Amino acid sequence: MTTRFRRLVATTTVLTFALILLGVYTGAIGAGLTCEARWPFCDGWMGLFPANWASFVEWFHRLVAMITGFGILGSTIAAWRGEYSRRIKLATGIATVVLPMQILLGANTIFNFGATAQVLHHGAAQLIFGSMVAATAWAYTDTAESPSVQSADSQHAARADD
Repeated sequence: MTTRFRRLVATTTVLTFALILLGVYTGAIGAGLTCEARWPFCDGWMGLFPANWASFVEWFHRLVAMITGFGILGSTIAAWRGEYSRRIKLATGIATVVLPMQILLGANTIFNFGATAQVLHHGAAQLIFGSMVAATAWAYTDTAESPSVQSADSQHAARADD
C-alpha cells in the first residue's frame, strides 16, 4: 500500500466528513431555499454569485461538494488502477456509484425542502462516508502489497532459508 494512496483516501474521508457537517449547517439555516427552486443556479447576479449569507453557505457547500466528489472519483480511480485489495476497490466503487444519486438528492432538497428530502440526502451521504471510512481503514491495515513486492519478498525469504 503506497503512502500516497493512503493519504488520498484519508484526505477524501476527512473532506467527506467536513462536507456532511457543512451540509447539516446548510440545511439547518435553510440555505437551499434561497435558490427558490432554480437549481443549479441560485440568487445573486445572473444566479451565479451569492447575494446574502444563506446563498453564500449554499454555494460554499456546493464548492466543497465538488472538491469532495473529485476526491472520491480520484480515490476510486487510484484504487482500481493500483493493485489494492478487492474490498478497497468495492468500498471506493460504492462511494462513486452513490455520488450521482447524492447530487440529485441534494438538488431535491432545494425543490422539496422537507424531512424526507433531508433524510434521503443525508442517508446517501452517510453511505458514501461509511464506504470511504472503510476504504481508509483497509488502506491503513491491509498488509497485502502488489504481487511484484510479494514475490520479491518471498524470493528474499527463500534465499535466507538456504
